[in-house]
Amino acid sequence: MARHNKTGKDGETLAVQYFKDKGFTVLHTNWRHSRYEIDIIAHKADKLHFIEVKTRTSTKYGHPEESVDRKKLENLMKAGEEFLFQNPGWKKVQYDVLSITFQHQGMPEYFLFEDVYLYD
Repeated sequence: MARHNKTGKDGETLAVQYFKDKGFTVLHTNWRHSRYEIDIIAHKADKLHFIEVKTRTSTKYGHPEESVDRKKLENLMKAGEEFLFQNPGWKKVQYDVLSITFQHQGMPEYFLFEDVYLYD
């Protein structure tokens, strides 16, 4: 496995635990529809969260969240729409981005961007 793939996998594993520790119930990881993927689908109380996870080993080339561009958010939202079509009943939905950076001695630093949407 290439190093960047391992970093991403490690980040997603940490992200699942991060959300569980915050009281979320994780429903799916790496949920796919067609060419779209949602890293984590979780809920807390009556709100469903579609979560994109970005992980880097340093900030030398920028913070992880900087790699979430307009196209990535559009794809996340398209996947979310399909999930809701297949799983109706959710009235409250939120799209989030979790940024994870492995700092000194490999300790992860988390930053959660909540309720992200596209605006023209």
